[in-house]
Amino acid sequence: MTSAVRWTAATFLAAAMVLIFALELGGGTPQPVPAGIPDPGALTGWGLPFIKLASDVASFLTIGLLLAAVFLLPSSGKTVQGLSSQGIRWAQRTALVWGILSLALYVFTVSDVFAVPLSRTVSWPLLSGLATDSSTGKGILGQALIALVVTFVARWSISVKGLAILLGVALAGLAPVSLTGHAASGGSHDLATVSLLLHLVGVSLWVGGLAALGWIAWRGSKRLPSAIARFSVLAAWCIALVAVSGVVNAAVRLGAFHELFGSSYGQLVIGKAVAIGALGVFGYRQRRKIIKAGSGFLRLCATELFVMAATIALAVALSRTPTPVPENLLKTPVEELLGGPIPPEPTVMRIVWGWSPNGVGLAIVGLLAAFYTCGLVVMHRRGVAWPLGRTLSWFVGLAIVAWATFGGLGAYSHVLFSAHMVSHMMLSMVAPIFLILAAPMTLALRTLPGPRQPGELAPRQMLVAFLHSRFTRFITHPIIGPVLFVSSLYGLYFTNVFTSLMGSHWGHSVMELHFLAVGALYFYVLIGVDPSPRKLPHLVRFGVLLVTVPFHAFFAVSVMSSKRIFAYDYWQWLDRPYLRDLLADQNLGGGIAWAMGEIPLLLVMGALFVQWFTADRRESRRFDRAEAQNSDRELEAYNAYIADLREHGRPRDS
Repeated sequence: MTSAVRWTAATFLAAAMVLIFALELGGGTPQPVPAGIPDPGALTGWGLPFIKLASDVASFLTIGLLLAAVFLLPSSGKTVQGLSSQGIRWAQRTALVWGILSLALYVFTVSDVFAVPLSRTVSWPLLSGLATDSSTGKGILGQALIALVVTFVARWSISVKGLAILLGVALAGLAPVSLTGHAASGGSHDLATVSLLLHLVGVSLWVGGLAALGWIAWRGSKRLPSAIARFSVLAAWCIALVAVSGVVNAAVRLGAFHELFGSSYGQLVIGKAVAIGALGVFGYRQRRKIIKAGSGFLRLCATELFVMAATIALAVALSRTPTPVPENLLKTPVEELLGGPIPPEPTVMRIVWGWSPNGVGLAIVGLLAAFYTCGLVVMHRRGVAWPLGRTLSWFVGLAIVAWATFGGLGAYSHVLFSAHMVSHMMLSMVAPIFLILAAPMTLALRTLPGPRQPGELAPRQMLVAFLHSRFTRFITHPIIGPVLFVSSLYGLYFTNVFTSLMGSHWGHSVMELHFLAVGALYFYVLIGVDPSPRKLPHLVRFGVLLVTVPFHAFFAVSVMSSKRIFAYDYWQWLDRPYLRDLLADQNLGGGIAWAMGEIPLLLVMGALFVQWFTADRRESRRFDRAEAQNSDRELEAYNAYIADLREHGRPRDS
């Protein structure tokens, strides 16, 4: 216990020294101000980054302990037991510390934003003003609320499934601050915030998981080797996610490559990148040796965590360091919303080969491509064949998503209603068909880790439980998908919701996610080849398709014939220099929606007929095999029945 306390103190001392040095290098330390200029004081200037550092550490520990209890330590039933239950109790405490530190961070941020000493922040106008007038304040309070929810739920939850959901809630606690904080001032708001959120998720699982492994090793658990083996796979994913998202985020904030070496911010980025790279290589090589040898992990873990604490301190210093990209780089509100100037007048080449830095689209395509590729690699290593058609279908679907979000179509979907409607149709009616036919759930069920001991709820078993849960059974009802699919069309465009969503960064992202999710659910019910709690007859699926098509056609005709311009205020505010006839562009969008309705109809009809034919052939082969095993008894009995009818006019009593 004494050595653990000493090591913890030494780690925090080293992190504090790195933080001070990085703040001095980056210009984030409190600076003297001329007389008469408001100044929050040195206590706020120094206290704010240190509280941020402590809050980050508490959040990582909370996530790591939940991760260990749910996934790393093998369970023997539906509830956590033994060391896992102790980990949940520790997670409850660290979550409480996380929530309290987040509230303290809010108070220090009030002092910093309003430039008043900390003693004067205990004022309702100031405390409430940051929450009502600043997205940063709302983000910090949202983080504090989520941390306190985790504290309360962890106290009463012992179910492995419930704690897995709680782990997701804890990871969601990273979102409020990352989506409203320092990254939002970069050149591309969407790309900067999404990359930062993914970066934090990767770091929290990596650092928190390693800290939890250190705790398991310190407790002398015999389950450490199996926990290390499972964490090593997760750590590889986390390192890749941290590396890619970190590069993207740094590129957005630096603006130009020469700033990487010519600015204090760039120098701190280099230091952080070197530390993360060294940790990844060192940890991977050493863990492989330790898994084989079975000893020395605690010493390795302590060393890695020591370096990780210093790396987190560098990240906190980066959040207090001015970026080379000035906050007013995007001069107009339109450029700020779009992430750049209005794209030039559309041409076929610009729409086909254009580019728009859409963070949500890049995240969806990148992560889904990586997950599916990993599944294919696992199947290949096992020597199991996977249909080439499914693989091609998956990547065709992702290519369509890419074009509709961050490709040329995505670039114009924010400035032209007609382009927006094409993007909508692609995301909701074309891409989901290819993604669903690729059977991603089946691939996941075959490649996810299974139980390490009888009764364990491994990731594969959790996915099976989800696919057969009440929630999945409800949303896959043949009425739910079509209702959501149709109602979202009328509810979005014939109300003020469309205007509100078009006027914000996240409104665009919400629409894209909604279109893709609703389309995937709708076509999963119709043509899904993955396991489902409902197996609808093919004739019923075809009937659902035919019932839905007229509603979509009527929507398209309504858009074409409408004299009211949807989101008129938004298009007027945008003031694009081309295609100024808004009603003509809207009519074109309605015509496109009507015409494109035929494409998915043909694709789905073809898929349904193929599935129907395949199912009949499979049933016929099964029947033939059964008859061969029974020496054609059913066929002989049927022939005898027919002969009896011919001879006597009715079957004889047996």
